[in-house]
Amino acid sequence: MSDSSAMAILLPSTSALLSHKVSHVCISPRVANTQVRKNIAKRVFENGNTRRHLVMTKAQTSLEAVTAESIDDQNDFGVVNLHHVGILCENLERSLDFYQNILGLKINEARPHDKLPYRGAWLWVGSEMIHLMELPNPDPYTGRPEHGGRDRHTCIAIRDVLKLKAILDKAGIPYTLSRSGRPAIFTRDPDTNALEFTQIDSP
Repeated sequence: MSDSSAMAILLPSTSALLSHKVSHVCISPRVANTQVRKNIAKRVFENGNTRRHLVMTKAQTSLEAVTAESIDDQNDFGVVNLHHVGILCENLERSLDFYQNILGLKINEARPHDKLPYRGAWLWVGSEMIHLMELPNPDPYTGRPEHGGRDRHTCIAIRDVLKLKAILDKAGIPYTLSRSGRPAIFTRDPDTNALEFTQIDSP
């Protein structure tokens, strides 16, 4: 089988790629026309709505690696998306003032507040959430990197970095910009938890 024939078997049509959101592309090495290759093609045909599009390449990696990493789906336990990020805070009201009044996040009132042995709040971030938890923070408050990108951080996708920059300037909250030059801004909440806001294009 020629390389072009293999690509035709394994890749969906252009219209199919445009009509489905592709979550990732899995690059698999080119292998001989063996049962392994037939199994890959069979999986592509049987899973018409799959988000994995296998691409045959000339990468010279071992067949064992291909079997373990690319075509063995026994470890696929069904990741859907990020549900929430837990952030520790010393004072819930102080943190809510920052996340609600500065960042404009809304509380998810449907989440329980009285079933946990500590105070907290759930804040909407798009369709996911931040869970503020009033608990002791094991991280030091001082000696942290100036740039939040070099620290543990939570990244939130936004539409307009310049607008957020103006909000932070008005509130007197320090920040740093992305060192790579991309539209992203880093700041810290009242408990020095690092936050990144990266600008994405409108859909």
